Amino acid sequence: MTARPLRAWQIRLRENQLFLALTMVIGILAGLTAVLFTVAIEQTSRRLFGLAPSSFRLLLVPPLMSIVTGVLLAKVFPDVRGSGVPQTEAAYQLSGGVIPGHVPFGKFLTGVLCIGSGHSMGREGPSVQIGAGLASVIGRWLRLSPQRVRDLVPVGAAGALAAAFNTPVSAVVFALEEIIGDMNAALLGSTVVASVAAVIVERSILGNAPLFRVPTYHLVHPAELAAYAALGVIGGVVSLAFCEGLLALRALFSRLPAPTKMLQPALGGLIIGGLLLVTPAVMGVGYEYVDQALNGGLLLKTMVLLCALKIVATTISYASGNAGGIFAPSLYIGAMAGGAVGTIVHRFAPFPTGDTGAYALVGMGTLFAGIIRAPMTSVFMIFEITQDYQILVPLMVANMLSFAISRRYQPTPVYHALLHQDGVYLPSSSSPQQPPPVSVGTTAC
Repeated sequence: MTARPLRAWQIRLRENQLFLALTMVIGILAGLTAVLFTVAIEQTSRRLFGLAPSSFRLLLVPPLMSIVTGVLLAKVFPDVRGSGVPQTEAAYQLSGGVIPGHVPFGKFLTGVLCIGSGHSMGREGPSVQIGAGLASVIGRWLRLSPQRVRDLVPVGAAGALAAAFNTPVSAVVFALEEIIGDMNAALLGSTVVASVAAVIVERSILGNAPLFRVPTYHLVHPAELAAYAALGVIGGVVSLAFCEGLLALRALFSRLPAPTKMLQPALGGLIIGGLLLVTPAVMGVGYEYVDQALNGGLLLKTMVLLCALKIVATTISYASGNAGGIFAPSLYIGAMAGGAVGTIVHRFAPFPTGDTGAYALVGMGTLFAGIIRAPMTSVFMIFEITQDYQILVPLMVANMLSFAISRRYQPTPVYHALLHQDGVYLPSSSSPQQPPPVSVGTTAC
């Protein structure tokens, strides 16, 4: 090896080593930010509603806080509405990984206020955008090459999601499957490092307790696979209803006069306040009710009602322009739908069946696969939650059917459809008639 190629090889090796160290730092920072985001949402909700909220608070807190967030989202942070996952995809695919510095800060602030004030939205999507934005800002501050800045976006996203959901493997798969769009991406090692570092931080602060208390799973009878297949079909139909309703209502809000954009979150908040009077169980993230469904603590009619109301509440909260994600609502809806199916099967099946909690657990993965369109992430996520290989067969059966039905009748994934509503087309989803825009700085999906 001559001197010049040797020198070039040494420079590349040093750059790779520095990048690997930087991914660890970003994983730690993303983990800290995700933990702080979670704690801030919980504290905000506790201070706004108290331990036993009155009807007065349930009705008025969401619209009043949404007036504040409406002003912030319209005047200060116009590009942090919604989940954050579509914006992160667009930044990675179209903008070279450049995410403005105000985005992670604005997403953190408005996400805390929106979710903490009772809107039926999740914290994982915003965490993805916050982590990705933080990584992008750090990369540009260190004056890394444009390619390295772009590479840091899925790294930060994976780290933040790993800490937000305490599932490092599924966070890596989600970054590859959804953000990058390539399961064989060369960034696998970097996302793994960031995810592990973020989870270590999260568990050091919040403890090593699992997010859900999951019962032991058993396939009691082979015929149960037919019941899980039925759950997959139902999950596909419910996924379609959710996605179509969300997109239709969001399109309706977008057709309202421009001056009303600042007040649209408050209008959504007023409707949410009315729903909270019916049942506060659809408030915010709602994982405590998912835990009850997983452990057989809810009645059939309660799960059916919560499934329907959560769909309505989430579509209203999201479509009216608030900041929050659909990751957690998809798991909530899936747990309720799966638990309801499991209860019916347990009562009327002519063969022995497992507990309803097992169906609730599979339902979570089924709705995630149908709504988010990330089937591999769904499988790894449920496996990480249960640490049980036996759940994989019924989960894969239900996921496959839900994913197939959702994709057959709505070919465009919901995250891409949200971008399309804002005139943004990713390379994989753009059409010759509608070329992708150059800038995605004002997308608000």
